[in-house]
Amino acid sequence: MPNKKEWKQLAVFGFLNTTLYLGLYVCAMKYTAAGIGSLAVSTNPLIIVLLSSWWLKRKPQKEEWLGIVLGMAGIGIATYPLLADSYTTVGGITLLLISMVAVSAASVYYASVNWELPNLLINGWQVFIGGILLLPATFLLSDLSATVYDKVFWGSVLWLSLAVSIAGLICWFYLLRIDTVKASLWLFLCPLFGFFFAWWLMSEPITGYTIAGTILVIGGLYAGQRTKLSGKRAA
Repeated sequence: MPNKKEWKQLAVFGFLNTTLYLGLYVCAMKYTAAGIGSLAVSTNPLIIVLLSSWWLKRKPQKEEWLGIVLGMAGIGIATYPLLADSYTTVGGITLLLISMVAVSAASVYYASVNWELPNLLINGWQVFIGGILLLPATFLLSDLSATVYDKVFWGSVLWLSLAVSIAGLICWFYLLRIDTVKASLWLFLCPLFGFFFAWWLMSEPITGYTIAGTILVIGGLYAGQRTKLSGKRAA
């Protein structure tokens, strides 16, 4: 069980990473086009770099800035066709931006804490505490009578809980302990995987914009990791 200090740390982390981020993001997607939602995820590395430089006193390297610029350019090109005909609201964009700042702050906060608990327990407790803090807004804003408890519902719940909230976040926390900024560069892949699943599951077309954006994102990831890769080759 966490001690008194760890309970406070878990509460802060859960509030940022689960309550604010997931709660606001889900609400924002009701008033924001899917393309813009994917684009918003790509702003996390930039926000994390800015927060890390202020919070952790970690000065980003030139290669990391280059990786961020290339990655954001690639995401912008890949999502351009979606944004051109998208409909969204100012309220939706505002909620999205706040949620991105919240999850970026959660990542930097996690890296700033000297955790003694294993990643599995940290993840479990922060989701549990964040979920409890989200309950008042859930009951206030949700229409629970519209929920249909069918195979699609339970399949979605299992995927979100086992694959995303357990496996995915444990891997993410492990990367954050190694290097916050370098880990954040991999967030550029999130929208691109979104394009892939949209093509695979929903038969949405892969355009030249998608291919060009993917090349830039891969180049950005390589640029951001180049110093580390060069060091490994030298060793």
